[in-house]
Amino acid sequence: MNFSNPLFIILCAHGIITLSAGLLMYYKPPKKINHLYGYRTKRSMSSQEKWDFAQKYSSQEMIRQGIVITGIGLVNLFLSVSEIVSVLIAISLIIISVILLLFKTEKQLKQKFDAHETLL
Repeated sequence: MNFSNPLFIILCAHGIITLSAGLLMYYKPPKKINHLYGYRTKRSMSSQEKWDFAQKYSSQEMIRQGIVITGIGLVNLFLSVSEIVSVLIAISLIIISVILLLFKTEKQLKQKFDAHETLL
């Protein structure tokens, strides 16, 4: 086991932070629309109902992603990859996870609210 593997260190740190942030947002979501704390995009901030939904959905997704990223990091304890490659892989996975979080949450917001709004 290689505890100094950058892929292990970076992914486990990111996974634990993402998991912690997801748990915090799930149990203590921001009540009102604000520019400081919570899942903040133009769509999620356009109404209180969208805001509440986005906080719950994104926090659940962050919890899932935190667990997966931490798991991937733990697997890398047993792999031997060069330091540069490890850092590039870790950064790529973090960027992908952030994009995936945004994409999935925005897709759910659009599905749930935009389809409903066109029917009214």
